[in-house]
Amino acid sequence: MTAETYTNPVLNADWSDPDVVRVGDDFYLTASSFGRAPGLPLLHSRDLVHWTLVGHALERLEPAGEFTGPRHDCGVWAPSLRHHDDRFWIFWGDPDQGIFQVNAPEIRGPWTRPHLVKAGKGLIDPCPLWDDDTGEAYLVHAWARSRSGVKNRLTGHRMHPDGTELLDDGKVIVDGDRIPGWFTLEGPKLYRHDGWFWILAPAGGVESGWQGAFRSRGFFGPYEERIVLEQKDTDVNGPHQGGWVRTPSGEDWFLHFQQRGAYGRVVHLQPMRWGTDGWPVLGADGAPVAVHRRPDLPPQPPAAPATDDDFPGGRFGRQWSWTANPPPLSASLERGDPHAGWATQHSGDGLKLACVRSADAQDLRRLPSVLTQRLPGTPSAVEVELRLDSREPGARAGLTVLGDAFGWIGLQRGADGAVHVVHRFAEAVAERERDADHATFAPEGRVRLRIEIGAGARCRFLHDVGDGPRASGPVFAATPWRWVGALLGLFALAPAGQGHAGAATFTQFRISAL
Repeated sequence: MTAETYTNPVLNADWSDPDVVRVGDDFYLTASSFGRAPGLPLLHSRDLVHWTLVGHALERLEPAGEFTGPRHDCGVWAPSLRHHDDRFWIFWGDPDQGIFQVNAPEIRGPWTRPHLVKAGKGLIDPCPLWDDDTGEAYLVHAWARSRSGVKNRLTGHRMHPDGTELLDDGKVIVDGDRIPGWFTLEGPKLYRHDGWFWILAPAGGVESGWQGAFRSRGFFGPYEERIVLEQKDTDVNGPHQGGWVRTPSGEDWFLHFQQRGAYGRVVHLQPMRWGTDGWPVLGADGAPVAVHRRPDLPPQPPAAPATDDDFPGGRFGRQWSWTANPPPLSASLERGDPHAGWATQHSGDGLKLACVRSADAQDLRRLPSVLTQRLPGTPSAVEVELRLDSREPGARAGLTVLGDAFGWIGLQRGADGAVHVVHRFAEAVAERERDADHATFAPEGRVRLRIEIGAGARCRFLHDVGDGPRASGPVFAATPWRWVGALLGLFALAPAGQGHAGAATFTQFRISAL
């Protein structure tokens, strides 16, 4: 990358199913957040290359009762981000509930509470369109066969201009079964351009699919189709599902994802132009670019979503999300229990996590109180200092790589009162964790933890109790969930029982390049 070029991916972590919009000189992006809270991340850029995380549009998943425990592959799927009538709008599909919408006057909020626009199973990937020429509003969505028995088709509706309800029963406007060779058509993004209704939608599956374009003179069709981006002879598998955006100078660009196993869905930026036949041309004549001239936008300093955290005042940065809805703070205060929450604010630096009592303490995948962020997409070292303040026998805290399989390293209080460094893991099919190495005595109840993430998301665990770093156990290959990349996580736990079980304090969380 030079001052004149950029290198893909521009977001090298799991920013799944991105959509993008420009408002003035600013670009905004959102992505799937599945079962994590807060959800609907909001990213900002001035050049389409450097992005920062500025907030979330969804404080808690709803219905709240459905997300008191982890549902890693459920929740917020494939949102669409739009700006209309001086407001930001996000529509998304929860495959088990239906199509939701939130809106706000500014990107940082305040955002409305989720409004259910269409109830039903398997309704996913919605995208609205307000037609400025006619005043009509429309919505298109796809289907998840796992919930509805239907897939490979797009359904269109007329929508009330206020975005609160649909005005008809819907009609299949694109049936992928009628297009030779097409399957798993989903993720539609709806636009108006040059007198046409356009749907940019992927097909072929996340690991090996392609990006399609559809156009029709009328919203309800008939549509003609074309493949406009595919892997060809590049190493970018399955390049698809994203959003088109136009710069103030009139350049067109397309942001999309690439599925990269445990790293999740990383985001690429493709040049886009309109061919002489009126169809869009993405990348280098339909193939993804690795390096390309930067967009014609004012130069910006290097920037990326934050990863490091000193946890000032016990607060964690925007990059972190819980694996389920946290307990409402108001409920904690009403019970008069300052420890009912999972994280405690205080006057100094450091994250103080309560050792949450759980009968599922042997399986981090089942716990709602794991604080997570995305796995970096390049070889990296992750470090954090940990002090276990709990006197409870069996209390533990640590740093984890969490996916369908997981591994963690941290501290545990023994029945004899001693604190040991422990390193444990569980395979995807295992219901309980087991030791990955022998326990090491931690004389002061403190440890510096390190995970070195190499090529192929292969993780080496290390610890330092004051006599230098020592490797622990065999290399662990991180694994994704079904739709979500592997996550980094911090946690504090205690066995089931009564009363407050103490806490653990994490300080100086750092991610550095290897």
